[in-house]
Amino acid sequence: MAIRDRHSIYWATATFLSLVLVLGVLHGCKRPKTPAPEGKSPEAVKALTAAAKEPAKNPLETAKDLFREPKVSIQNIVKAANDRWTPACQEWWDRPAPDFTLTDVEGQAHKLSDYKGKDVVVVFWTTWYATCKKEAAQWKELRTTFPKEKLAILAISNEPTALVKKSAEELGINYTVLTSSGNLPAPFDKVETVPSSFFIAPDGKFKLAIKGMVPVSDSKAIVQAQ
Repeated sequence: MAIRDRHSIYWATATFLSLVLVLGVLHGCKRPKTPAPEGKSPEAVKALTAAAKEPAKNPLETAKDLFREPKVSIQNIVKAANDRWTPACQEWWDRPAPDFTLTDVEGQAHKLSDYKGKDVVVVFWTTWYATCKKEAAQWKELRTTFPKEKLAILAISNEPTALVKKSAEELGINYTVLTSSGNLPAPFDKVETVPSSFFIAPDGKFKLAIKGMVPVSDSKAIVQAQ
């Protein structure tokens, strides 16, 4: 009789423990809803939760973004120019630049289309004009601002090669100096005053054409402009 009572106690205890275990599992499966913070809708809470799950940005990239200069539009650059220089050949802006081939002062041929994929500045100048000599310093600084893989500067003069070469050496020019007999396609053949310059985008289209001396701050902004 004692053995039968002992077995009954064991079974009752086992049944009770099993019931407790099942209830505990069921309770654990039910996750209580997180109440929305005061003043915030459930949608706002979801947005905050999603933002929290986004991976953190690389601190080095964040620092670079802080010091990276914002790009501006060509239109805003033209508006800000005031009387420093005058826009030219506006009917050619955003049109493909025609190709040409000229020789530099060392006798090497240069084809404009070979520079596609980078920004190009085509500059028209003379060795005798003081403003052109002054502007040369601006182009020299621009040349050092961007790598050659990013920017090419082609300065064209219609004077004798020997004279142009001597002047370029005296000025310490660090960009490509070409000579031309005047047989250039439009709109390059429309240049009537110096200095004049044409800014060409990496896709081979004109960004901007200018009459007058371009400060390096403006030329830098034009190269970076979208």
